[in-house]
Amino acid sequence: MAELAGSLEKYGAWRSALAQAIVEFRGWLQENKLLDAEASRRIGVAVDRLAEDRLVVAVVAEFSRGKSELINAIFFADCGRRILPTSAGRTTMCPTELMYDERLAPCIRALPIETRARSGGPSEFRRSDAEWRTFPVDAASADGMLEAFKLVSETMRVRVEEAKSYGLFDPDDPDQQAGVDADGTVEISRWRHAVINFPHPLLRQGLVVLDTPGLNAIGAEPELTLSLVPSAHAVLFVLAADTGLTKSDLEMWRHVVRDSGATEHHIAVLNKIDGLWDGLKTAAEIDAEVQRQISLVSRRLELDRRRIFAVSAQKGLVAKLQHDAQLLAASRLPALENALVTMLVPAKQEIVRSQSLSLIERVGEEVRQTLAVRERGLVEQLYEMRSLQGKNQGSIVRMLQRAQGEAAEFETVARKVVATRFVLNKIAAQALAPLKRDALREAAGKARERMHAAWLPTAFAPIIAEFFDGLRQAIRQTNARIAEMEKLMIGMQGNFAQELGWSLAAPMTFSIDSYLAEVDRLQEATKLQFGAVVVLTRGKWGLIERFLETVVAKSRDIFVAAERDVEAWIGSLLPPVEAQVREQRAALLRRAESVQKIRDAQESLEGRIGELEDALRAAQEKIEALKQQLGRARSTARGSGQPPAAAADVGSAVEHPELISAEELGLVRQRVSA
Repeated sequence: MAELAGSLEKYGAWRSALAQAIVEFRGWLQENKLLDAEASRRIGVAVDRLAEDRLVVAVVAEFSRGKSELINAIFFADCGRRILPTSAGRTTMCPTELMYDERLAPCIRALPIETRARSGGPSEFRRSDAEWRTFPVDAASADGMLEAFKLVSETMRVRVEEAKSYGLFDPDDPDQQAGVDADGTVEISRWRHAVINFPHPLLRQGLVVLDTPGLNAIGAEPELTLSLVPSAHAVLFVLAADTGLTKSDLEMWRHVVRDSGATEHHIAVLNKIDGLWDGLKTAAEIDAEVQRQISLVSRRLELDRRRIFAVSAQKGLVAKLQHDAQLLAASRLPALENALVTMLVPAKQEIVRSQSLSLIERVGEEVRQTLAVRERGLVEQLYEMRSLQGKNQGSIVRMLQRAQGEAAEFETVARKVVATRFVLNKIAAQALAPLKRDALREAAGKARERMHAAWLPTAFAPIIAEFFDGLRQAIRQTNARIAEMEKLMIGMQGNFAQELGWSLAAPMTFSIDSYLAEVDRLQEATKLQFGAVVVLTRGKWGLIERFLETVVAKSRDIFVAAERDVEAWIGSLLPPVEAQVREQRAALLRRAESVQKIRDAQESLEGRIGELEDALRAAQEKIEALKQQLGRARSTARGSGQPPAAAADVGSAVEHPELISAEELGLVRQRVSA
């Protein structure tokens, strides 16, 4: 699809230009000795995120809805033939990610189904290459790729007991019972998860397509509902016009798609409308039937009609391969593709733009404040030096004493910063404690003990509910400490503004309330995993292991992310203040040393005034250069600037000025002999 390819290519170029602009900004700060450790860390995180950025489209449906054909038609028709295998019945037997990682050769990495007998989800097994089977793919051959991709639909027959141990067989499900052969075996997927890595142009630009299996397979792999689908930037929910909206479709929508995140990123696709084509019906009658089904889907899914597209993926693919414009229009596929182009990339770009601009503006404001302190100090020194012209030695001595006295008084300010850091560290420890692994491990251990002690699995629901209540309470405790730290910083900055005239940006308003929503969503998804039917049909020990494997593992992911965000916010609080303290101390030191040298006739007064004028011009030039640097970065982020010139390696090491320490806070006058 040329439009999406072009949109992704432009987005990739914009993202690269933005990363380059941010790196250039960091290089300018470093060159001018304006980069502290915390600002460098934040910039490094932003550049890394841009480099690893992906656009994920999840395609979700029950089996036989035409998911694989839709993926072929939308994303891979330019390969000249089908890439993903399609046939009657099930084709996608395991969750499959299509992506490209240039560090790997074209291949399929498949996780054996036997790993389901051990604890841990696919994301945990990703960390171990030894767990995966790797199969090479000939990316130059469409036939070779099709043959290789058939691997994701491979199955095998196992004993019922083995299938039950993998959580893939429910003895009370009549449909699954019907699949048991006379020899007591059932058919299951050979693989638990597959990652297809091949250099298609769309995938090179950072697109990731997630092809999911049907509801039964999704239920067996909770990570799909708890992590993979919610992380997608767009979700295509595929229905079939010939079957209509079935009960299992509705269940999948409610528990997998709708609860996975913001519905503005969801699109429903009513596929196989070619089944409605009938030579005995007029075009108007066929369209009326399509519109009737769209209205029904809109009501049942509670989704805006504008987000429902009726298509024929199969006819659309044929039309593209045969260059049949009339058939392509009849397939209605272009309307869906246009919706993806207008929704997917702009929404993702706006998120990245907002995050990047926030970083640039924040760091820029902190540096501007540091330069403003420098400029103000130089202006004051110039005023004093000029006032000495024509004065006697006694006046110079009195000015030296005043400069030394002000330097000594500034020690109190510096000590306040050290004291504030001590208090902040104490509150920070209290804020992070509820999010630590030990706290979560203790909560999970208590829940597990209570589940073991319960007579019946039906008693698990209140235990799990209390576990989630504990998660929410931990987040609220952390939020309370965050508010306390913010109040402390605002108070300290107010004192500095009153005593020293400093203008400091208020600390960024912050909370981890968004993670409360994550916990709520996880609890809703957990109800599906531990619903009444599941509790009654699965063994007690298996349910406990599922709780530990899925719910606790995802809870840990939420808390790790929350802890990382809190630590980053705490780390951003004091560096701007410390930078101003360093600048003010240096200015006071230079001032006292200048007056002392004039007193001792080590340099002429006129010469020192000239030096100060040069230093003031340099500071003002840096302020102007900072404005230009920020302007270029903003222009690139907003998409109106040209890609900047080649920048330094984003991974290059950066030397950081030391943050203020207790050892540094000795009296300035001890370094200036009277």
